[in-house]
Amino acid sequence: MVRGVRGTWCGTLLLVGVLVGGTSGCGPETPPAPGGPPSGTSGPAEPGATATATAPGTTTASGATTVPGTTTAPDTPTADPHPAEVLVEVVVNGGLAGVRNKLVVHYDGSWTSRSGTKEPRTGRQTPAEAAELRAALEDPAYARVPERPTGDPVFDGFQYFVTYRHRLVVSGDGERPAALQRVFAALPEGGPPTNP
Repeated sequence: MVRGVRGTWCGTLLLVGVLVGGTSGCGPETPPAPGGPPSGTSGPAEPGATATATAPGTTTASGATTVPGTTTAPDTPTADPHPAEVLVEVVVNGGLAGVRNKLVVHYDGSWTSRSGTKEPRTGRQTPAEAAELRAALEDPAYARVPERPTGDPVFDGFQYFVTYRHRLVVSGDGERPAALQRVFAALPEGGPPTNP
């Protein structure tokens, strides 16, 4: 009679243990299979599922081993800019003729230049030229170029407004940092558009 009650009691605990993913306490714990999940964790994730938090030292569905106190997230590849995205924009104001010109260069080297009310001009840099312009803009020295002119203004000179990655650098004629001069030299048509 006691054996029957105990068997029912252990069977109930076993069923509850299975439903909640634990052990029943009615027998020795079964060690996990080699390469399988440790006891107390669920089996392999379903296809397309992403682990959000796991026990320290366990392996996630993507095959990465977790570190205590961290969570895992889906891999987010860093996307390259779209070729049609704007790489740099240069606006030129001033000079004797009082110009207001604008040059826009895209990541693929295509460019558009506008001078006053004239029809815009378009073109495309060679891959080597486009790579040189990107290198000049990505140079750490360019990130240190002052955002406002530091020297005395030049009478009837030009002002240059260079926008790259949401950072605006304003420069004038006269002294110019070497990193900014490198960017100007790599622009299409040999530099910023200053012709009326």
